[in-house]
Amino acid sequence: VQLQASGGGLVQGGGSLRLSCAASGRRTSDYGIAWFRQAPGKEREFVAAIDWSGLSTYYADSVKGRFTISRDNAKNMVNLQMNSLEREDTAVYYCAASISGLSSSDRREYHYWGQGTQVTVSS
Repeated sequence: VQLQASGGGLVQGGGSLRLSCAASGRRTSDYGIAWFRQAPGKEREFVAAIDWSGLSTYYADSVKGRFTISRDNAKNMVNLQMNSLEREDTAVYYCAASISGLSSSDRREYHYWGQGTQVTVSS
């Protein structure tokens, strides 16, 4: 499966952005999809995940209540709606796919990664 992340940009604190992850390849709807992010000088961290059906989601505590992950299997697309953005959300955001189909926060379960999209939140 191939993943293409898009939608990043520069936004003021308190603003919103919507990231998209387009999946291509065989049986992409079978994969669990997650978003991770990596800020300069920091390790890549889990943000949100959604299972193959779209019925199970999981969020990092730092984004719970502000971010929403969703998917449209007919369009092979997973979106991350980010509201009330904070400077601490500044990072490169990556989408990743897991053959398990589950909504896991464990990086080791994700074997396919997109190229990343930059999100910058200004004060």
